[in-house]
Amino acid sequence: MSKVKYYYDPDTLSYRPIEFTNKKRISNVVLFILASFVFGLSSLLILLNSDRINTPAEISQKRDLENYELQFEILSKKLNQIEAVVENIEERDNNIYRVYFEASPIPEEQRRAGFGGVNRYKNLEGYDNSDLIINATKRLDVLSKQTVVQSRSLDEIERLAANKAELIEAIPSIQPIKNQDLTRMASGYGYRTDPFTKKRRFHYGMDFSARKGTPIYATGNGVVKRADNRSSGYGKHIRIDHDFGYVSLYAHLSKYNVRRGQRVKRGDIIGYVGNTGRSVGPHLHYEIFKDKKRINPLNFYYGNLSQKEFDALLTQSRLENQSMD
Repeated sequence: MSKVKYYYDPDTLSYRPIEFTNKKRISNVVLFILASFVFGLSSLLILLNSDRINTPAEISQKRDLENYELQFEILSKKLNQIEAVVENIEERDNNIYRVYFEASPIPEEQRRAGFGGVNRYKNLEGYDNSDLIINATKRLDVLSKQTVVQSRSLDEIERLAANKAELIEAIPSIQPIKNQDLTRMASGYGYRTDPFTKKRRFHYGMDFSARKGTPIYATGNGVVKRADNRSSGYGKHIRIDHDFGYVSLYAHLSKYNVRRGQRVKRGDIIGYVGNTGRSVGPHLHYEIFKDKKRINPLNFYYGNLSQKEFDALLTQSRLENQSMD
């Protein structure tokens, strides 16, 4: 049996039973359903807008974002490694390769220069991870530019290396007469007594005393520019242009073994010892020019002399004796 509910009637000052009609019952049921619906809908909206409940699509998107963030983290580590390698290559390029080949180092600001002008990353703005994406893109752009600069530098180094190989072959770096063919090293570079005037004057070459007809060798690769006797005092002589500012001169020859315009290599026989021109006996007068200035040939005999032979030659060349021309 259902319990009877009462309400207090102030008019009669007594409790009267509550009477429920079918209409009121229906109304109450409808109100309860509406209230439940509104409460349920509100709760659902609140939960959907919170982090506690995600739709399948949101769960999938969240996983994608986490995967992208992981990929960017891996990319960042790889970029760190690549940047370290490029930095090492740049350091060796500036401090070893370019120094060795006498090229100016590439300035740091040129290697790491950014990109000016309009905002090239504007299309990457407005996303949840825009800062991450823009930073990675900037680093890739800078690395790309560094790679281009370094590639051009290595191309230049390659050209310089080729020239360096040519330079090494061209420099007059051997003695023009073999040691076993020498009578003696008669006179060196510096002040010597003139054999004709007996006065002290500067001797611009080295005199190698040897028997007439002793072979004379080209001291470096080059082209014969002169092979004649039209230069005062030198008699029959040869001049070889080695490029890079180097010219070697061989004087007082008895005869030639080359002609003007001929290309020769280091060690080729170009002529023979004689006593032509201003000379007091069979010998070779040898000179080296660098950028049209005479320099001491003694500094260039590293190609075919041992240390002991060079030391002996150095001692003899320093004697302030009488020259032979």
